[in-house]
Amino acid sequence: MNEVRRGHRPPNGEAVLDRAFRLLAAFTPARPRLTLTELSTIANLPLSTASRLSGKLVSLGALERRPDGAYSLGLRLLEFAALAPRGHGLRAIALPYMEDLHRATRQHVQLAVREDDEAVIVERLSAPGAAKVLYHVGGRVPLHATGLGNILLAHTKPGFQEAYLRRPLRLDPEDTLMDPVELRDRLALIRRTGVATMTRLLPEPAASVAAPILDGDRKVVAALSVVGTDGSLDVRMLEPAVMAIAASISREVGARAATQ
Repeated sequence: MNEVRRGHRPPNGEAVLDRAFRLLAAFTPARPRLTLTELSTIANLPLSTASRLSGKLVSLGALERRPDGAYSLGLRLLEFAALAPRGHGLRAIALPYMEDLHRATRQHVQLAVREDDEAVIVERLSAPGAAKVLYHVGGRVPLHATGLGNILLAHTKPGFQEAYLRRPLRLDPEDTLMDPVELRDRLALIRRTGVATMTRLLPEPAASVAAPILDGDRKVVAALSVVGTDGSLDVRMLEPAVMAIAASISREVGARAATQ
């Protein structure tokens, strides 16, 4: 009798967990509900495999099956996300300060952390009439494309930064490329001044001011920004406020870490 092999990859070499994550990654803000056929196509999995894995993810609460048969992400994922210290823990510290900044500016106030070569937005407070934004909470942001990303990129190790600058620095939806020399100079300025400003023309003219959040070891762990309609946001007047709020969050992050 053949032994049952456990803990090994399937015959085609791809782990079941990898397949499951591909199913979860098929969902986006533009695709919050997907049929089984759509899941199979987007995740590039056989229909039978997509059906089996989707059923298991539903039983675990990672997916939900809707009355029409389509799938959506399950609330169990939100429970897991709430335990992430770089997301929820940092958000819990920053949120009261972000609310103060939001009340004062009536614009978007955002918080992001770096994960590999992208920034992940972990919180945003918005107001009616604020500028349109390209990225949602939980969304991944190219480090070169936003003030938040610029702050995080400016404080990476030189080797990482140089490797990043060698890649195509595309801006979407403008469909243009940034000049790496210009970006390198901007990152140097951010390190000197402690603040990043940026303007974008699409999806509508907007401006942002961002500042770093540091931990008790003075390492940058996140970035805070205000984004508003270009022309209604006085960037130079707002810089000291954003920097002061970021500094206040940094002090509490450091203090919390010291007591743990």
